[in-house]
Amino acid sequence: MTMHQRQLDLRSGCVDLSHGAGGRAMAQLISGLFHEAFGNGWLARGNDQSAFDVAAGRMVMTTDGYVVSPLFFPGGDIGSLAVHGTVNDIAMAGARPLYLSASFIIEEGFRFADLKRIADSMGEAARAAGVPIITGDTKVVERGKADGVFISTAGVGVLPDGLDLSADKARPGDRVLLSGSLGDHGVAIMSKRQNLTFDTEIVSDSASLHGLVADMVAAGGHGLRLMRDPTRGGLAATMNEIAQQSNLGFRLQEDAIPVKPAVAAACELLGLDPLNVANEGKLIAVVSPDVAGAVLAAMKAHPLGRDAADIGEAVADDHRFVQMATSFGGGRIVDWLSGEQLPRIC
Repeated sequence: MTMHQRQLDLRSGCVDLSHGAGGRAMAQLISGLFHEAFGNGWLARGNDQSAFDVAAGRMVMTTDGYVVSPLFFPGGDIGSLAVHGTVNDIAMAGARPLYLSASFIIEEGFRFADLKRIADSMGEAARAAGVPIITGDTKVVERGKADGVFISTAGVGVLPDGLDLSADKARPGDRVLLSGSLGDHGVAIMSKRQNLTFDTEIVSDSASLHGLVADMVAAGGHGLRLMRDPTRGGLAATMNEIAQQSNLGFRLQEDAIPVKPAVAAACELLGLDPLNVANEGKLIAVVSPDVAGAVLAAMKAHPLGRDAADIGEAVADDHRFVQMATSFGGGRIVDWLSGEQLPRIC
């Protein structure tokens, strides 16, 4: 028997409470919008879960939530951001991402057109990454109980044999590599939020980094100590986290840290420090000096690492300070971000 379903009005219709009530309207939303956007054989089976083959060896699993405001920003939106962020959380272990799940909390009255735009973007990002979304969930809450849409994700991946990246692997003398310019994502969000325009458009750096990571693993092997993506809190918070976990200090060179002139100017206008601003398509790697040159060359050869730089080194320091030699010949401590510089950035 074929269930009769009226078409979603994707141009002017809105989500209502019936689309989360478990009935015909919800089935219509899932099949007519999400399955269309994510389209793959796992979702087509219509189960509440998906079965997949498990590779031999160690698996990696992560989960995350996305509440960014605004939902659409230069260079991306909450849908693509959710895919990129989850893929990158897996990739920072050196793992190859395999599958994603996605759960949506949607506010009553949210426009179908915007939801479709988000789902299409999410599906495109997943296909580009080669990491399908194979299961998910949908809930609808009353008007005023959410801010349009929130997305929760989970992801699984598989680690190459023998690879074990962790902050406690870092040693004095290790080099700190950064894959590209800082602050693009955070400034893109802030400019959209404040309706600011600049001579050069600043777009988010949101991207899936697992391809870049695979090239780095191939070049550096066991000389790779750890990798992190400097999202909330930016480079400053991430380096302080690594210092605490490794019981080491770090010395960074300000002149070596890439920041685009437009981003630097915007940060000065907004009163932001680029070191504290969030990134969604960049990574930090701490590597043995023996392989630093090879890993940096591999990064520069990849489209997402062409502006990669060696920005400093790990040092023995019981205080676990992150210090920076400034471009004026002085020095300063790079401290944790105090308070919330940019709320709801991811």
